[in-house]
Amino acid sequence: MTLADYLPIVLMAAVGIGFAAVSLWLSWRLAVNNPTPEKLAPYECGIVPLQEPVERFPVKFYLVAMLFVIFDVEIIFLFAWAVRFEQHGWAGVAAVGIFVALLIETLIYVWKRGALDWNVARRERYRTVVAERLEESQRVGEAA
Repeated sequence: MTLADYLPIVLMAAVGIGFAAVSLWLSWRLAVNNPTPEKLAPYECGIVPLQEPVERFPVKFYLVAMLFVIFDVEIIFLFAWAVRFEQHGWAGVAAVGIFVALLIETLIYVWKRGALDWNVARRERYRTVVAERLEESQRVGEAA
């Protein structure tokens, strides 16, 4: 393959980036900026929030989403390798073996850390934190 073979890809990327840049610039220049209190108020599912949430949104949702993306991208790499399997030979098999071993190690790590365990009451580290909070609240209750 020569460098000229990549010209269509570069042109499509340039057209895509150019279209996005022009669209953003036009919307910035042509849009009417008229902020009102109603427009600046937070809006979620048509319900006006009356109070702040009681607790923070769990980070676990983001962690699972990131893990999904990581393991989804793995399939893309494995598919590309499988298409050229015979061309890579045993060096390719070794490289993919190392790649898969590292992904399995990552899966075991997040599993041991409890990232995939949604039953909070069953996790040991949360039981100790809850026990400490109960002891502290009992001490504060006895002191008052």
